[in-house]
Amino acid sequence: MKIWIIGAYGIVSTTAMVGAKAIERGLVENTGLITAMEPFNEIERIIPFRFDFGGHEIRLLPNAFVACKEHWELNRHFDFELLNAVKDDLEKISASKGTALNCGPGIKELGKIHTLEDEELSLKEIVERLMKDMKSFADDETVVINVASTEPLPKLNEKFHYSVEGFEEMIDRDAKEFATASMLYAYSAIKLGLPYANFTPSVGSSIPALKKLAEDKNVPHAGNDGKTGETLVKTTIAPMFVYRNLKVVGWMSYNILGDFDGKVLSAKENKESKIISKDKVLEKILGYSPFSITDIAFFPSLVDNKTAFDFVHFKGFLGKLMKFYFIWDAIDAIVASPLILDIARFLLLAKKKEVGGVVKELAFFFKSPMECETMNTHEQFQILKKWFLQLAKA
Repeated sequence: MKIWIIGAYGIVSTTAMVGAKAIERGLVENTGLITAMEPFNEIERIIPFRFDFGGHEIRLLPNAFVACKEHWELNRHFDFELLNAVKDDLEKISASKGTALNCGPGIKELGKIHTLEDEELSLKEIVERLMKDMKSFADDETVVINVASTEPLPKLNEKFHYSVEGFEEMIDRDAKEFATASMLYAYSAIKLGLPYANFTPSVGSSIPALKKLAEDKNVPHAGNDGKTGETLVKTTIAPMFVYRNLKVVGWMSYNILGDFDGKVLSAKENKESKIISKDKVLEKILGYSPFSITDIAFFPSLVDNKTAFDFVHFKGFLGKLMKFYFIWDAIDAIVASPLILDIARFLLLAKKKEVGGVVKELAFFFKSPMECETMNTHEQFQILKKWFLQLAKA
């Protein structure tokens, strides 16, 4: 199958590419892949583990190998022999120029960038370029995944964001102040009939106009914001307090990270949507809102080694207050990149089985899953498993 990645030269994207090609060559095990476990490994007979990659990017680099080597030199996040072994594959992956429209001040932290809006194109011209690039790469086995940097919260407008006709009028009228890059990427993919996933907290395909477009064209899509680290632990542990009838009175989450992700999120506007995504899961799991503090801070020397410190204050029998602590310390690209491959395969399976619209059963992979109120990781896994078994047998 083919995966078109938005943010193709990022550390998550390039690590996914290295992993896919290394597994294909039998150089490493498939640890970390959900689709490698029973019963999901049945997907192999429908969608074999073989990938081609392309994508959009705003960083000016010649190919994915150069991008990945840059990330590797900072992080040493896998054996260099693996990168050398797949060098030829990565050098063939050269991303097309993308858009960073209304992506906030944090995007400047990526260094020298080149975007379609630099060419003073209209919204219609930007969309036409995005669609042309995707169409030149895509076939019937292609999925589009957004792994780009986090955007600020958008200016939602009843006229432009709540109907397909309104969204297309926004494009025709060149109302750039109401559009964001993630919306335009999602629109372009869905319009072409390509399954789409939003691995970021950005708005992507979650606005009503694009949900309706996906339903009309019977295109599967999913999101938002990949659940890979501290929130994964939070949504796994929080149900324990529910199961034992313990009252959570306060939950503090403090996240520190470096690399390009940390640089972008150091801008207040960009960080806001990420914090909202991380923070709202507790109420949905617990059924009430405890006092909470969620913060994300840039810590340069950590690069992609994201670290989270969580403190939980909870009340037990006889009203006694007690404490629970945990520390999450992981290379973000290593825990996130296999999910890109999993989500792509599940979305292609959905397309092959003629499933369209929001695939809410993929909530297991996201912090803010669309059209799913279940945030409990245990329950989400069972939902995913049941959905897969039904589709695989269909």
